[in-house]
Amino acid sequence: MDQSHANGMYYIQQVAEITGISKQLIRKWEERYALVQPQRLDNGYRIYSEKDINTLLTVKELSAQGHSVKQAVMMVKEKAEQPERKITPVQEPVRRQEEMNEYVLKLLQQAARCDELEITLLLQQAYHSLGLEAFVQSVVAPFLKEVGSRWERGEWDEYQESLSSLAVRDFLVQIRRNYKCREEAPLVVGACLPHEQHEVPVHLLLLHFMIKGWKTTLIGASPAPGSIEQLVQKLRPAKVLLSATTTIPFEKDPYLLERLDQFADDNRHIDFYIGGAGAVQYASGKPLQAIRIVGSVGEIRDGD
Repeated sequence: MDQSHANGMYYIQQVAEITGISKQLIRKWEERYALVQPQRLDNGYRIYSEKDINTLLTVKELSAQGHSVKQAVMMVKEKAEQPERKITPVQEPVRRQEEMNEYVLKLLQQAARCDELEITLLLQQAYHSLGLEAFVQSVVAPFLKEVGSRWERGEWDEYQESLSSLAVRDFLVQIRRNYKCREEAPLVVGACLPHEQHEVPVHLLLLHFMIKGWKTTLIGASPAPGSIEQLVQKLRPAKVLLSATTTIPFEKDPYLLERLDQFADDNRHIDFYIGGAGAVQYASGKPLQAIRIVGSVGEIRDGD
């Protein structure tokens, strides 16, 4: 792994890889808008802090939302000068998640390079350093969100997105396999819907329950029709978490949700939930009898 100049400091080439902003454009923003003020080494090389990188990412995101660069820079500077100021209805907030930490920034750099080994090593370091809960919340979730955003905007190709997602998935699989739970712990089953290929969100849901002491079982990407019902009947879990990030499962099988809801209604002793962007979009407004639609893990009741 190539190292940054010092702890939390990065050369401009690394900043360009992390942010997806060219070196030329970074320099232009510095000179024209005084957006960031990197330190200079004796040899004249610029070195940037994590704060500098997050500032560049925020301006980039605001630009993608339709603001001019000048407007985006003004919004960022105003927020920095008055961080506690309440935003009035006529003011527009700087819509950005929490700043990305060093692990996320380095993961983005290695993902841009398609270096699977370095991605895995960084995930391993972050996990052992932060612990499972903080690792999932402050590293995995923001990294995957940024990967997805860059793919949707066309900044990254399918190979970069796929390699990043699969590296995270494989690492999460290893965590789940080695995580110990009490034998008497309640069981939760997480399942992708048939024709749904994105299983990482289900891994994250199950890890949330593992942290709280649950046993977990996963039905991964694109299971065969009927396999969810068969496994649930066999294992008799306390909860079932169904996931679809796209609407493809419902387009392929228009009666899928109706059948699953009927199955859930026949098994009222089990709590059934359905989530993911595609599922929420499709199921919202549908008269479901037994399956609860959830937009986030916080809406799932954790009690047994």
